[in-house]
Amino acid sequence: MAEQDITPTQEASDEQPENVAAPEARDEAPAVSEDAPGAAAEEPTVSEEHKNWYIIHTYSGFEQKVADSLKGRAQAFGFADKIGQILIPTEEVVELRGGKKVTSKRLLYPGYVLVQMEMNDQLWHEVKNTPRVTGFVGGGNSPVPLSSDEVNSILYRQETSAKTPRPKMTFEKNESVKIIDGPFANFSGKIDEINGDRNTLRVLVTIFGRATPVELDFLQVEKM
Repeated sequence: MAEQDITPTQEASDEQPENVAAPEARDEAPAVSEDAPGAAAEEPTVSEEHKNWYIIHTYSGFEQKVADSLKGRAQAFGFADKIGQILIPTEEVVELRGGKKVTSKRLLYPGYVLVQMEMNDQLWHEVKNTPRVTGFVGGGNSPVPLSSDEVNSILYRQETSAKTPRPKMTFEKNESVKIIDGPFANFSGKIDEINGDRNTLRVLVTIFGRATPVELDFLQVEKM
């Protein structure tokens, strides 16, 4: 994908958000309810002839409404044959609730929708004028399509997260946390080290007056 960061999802509103650059996959993202919108019903591919994938920027929280509006407008205004699949990238995340692991979905790129389309000037205007769409990402009046590798990277992340959900919460060094599971439950401490590959933390916990390093899973702690 492109190289700049995405701003986090904000509360849904009808006010137009600030311009945001092309999305980049990242670890931190706002939580989305378990009935958050996902991909289109059909399995996304990049092989449909004459159509490329583009990113459109939407009002935060209106990704699914934009996808539905695009489908309706495509039928009403006669450009359904120019529009392919519409994808709202999501990933599976897991958190600990009441001692149990609970899996839900969250948006990978809040405020963005991927559309497979056969680009031309008229279609550019039709898509851009869809309610709650602020424009295409990159290229001004001539958006640059995503490469097959970029699209496949998004699809791969969706697929792998379904098999191995990512921890919902993210952490920073020196952040204070409370341990909620395991032999050190109810202790608190500061994060000394983060291992993103293993989803573990080293937390300095004060035991008998001394700071003792304890290795914990992301799911065993919560922010204070």
